Amino acid sequence: LLFSEGFRGSAEGRLNYEFFFPGTLAMILLFTAIFATISIIEDRNEGFLQSVLIAPLPRWSMVLGKVLGGTLLALLQAGIFLALGLATIDLNVSPLGLIGTMVLMAIVGFALSGLGFLIAWRMESTQGFHAIMSVLLLPMWLLSGSFFPQDHGLMAWIAALNPLTYGVAGLRQILQSTTEGTPSPALCWSVSIAFAAVTFGLSCRIAASRTRGDLL
Repeated sequence: LLFSEGFRGSAEGRLNYEFFFPGTLAMILLFTAIFATISIIEDRNEGFLQSVLIAPLPRWSMVLGKVLGGTLLALLQAGIFLALGLATIDLNVSPLGLIGTMVLMAIVGFALSGLGFLIAWRMESTQGFHAIMSVLLLPMWLLSGSFFPQDHGLMAWIAALNPLTYGVAGLRQILQSTTEGTPSPALCWSVSIAFAAVTFGLSCRIAASRTRGDLL
């Protein structure tokens, strides 16, 4: 129904497109960033990661390279979808707003790549990683306000504790040019930046500690 011509041209259709579009961008960022870091498990099993760990370089540089790689992949895919959206949906985003959207997507992608690194570092199998995806990361996206407003009761409290909620809300504010029903822009940006800093910091910390997998 959402993709029918008549519905797309109606006010209700435009409203649904505008609401779902930021959530879809967040979904692309989440899945691309997370799946990019799953290669850590494969690198360890194949012995490549061990050769990287013995290199005379600080481990935070290895973490930064891996996280930035996931971020760039996520940003590229989300950027392509954003370009398609701008070409087909009347979003009315200014050039400054477009820059802000890309910057916020980069921050969210960096945070999610750091989260993926944090989860994958201790995993020994890709099956376990996929289980974490199903149990933790997919609900994280669904409970971020990507599909439906979560401003009542228990769901509102869960959404408020979900850091991805603020990234989705920030994208929605820029793309819809409204702050109605969302946290303040300052809060959205602050939480997203803090989320990125925390996941990267924890990733550096866990990578600096020796594990049994380092010797496999």
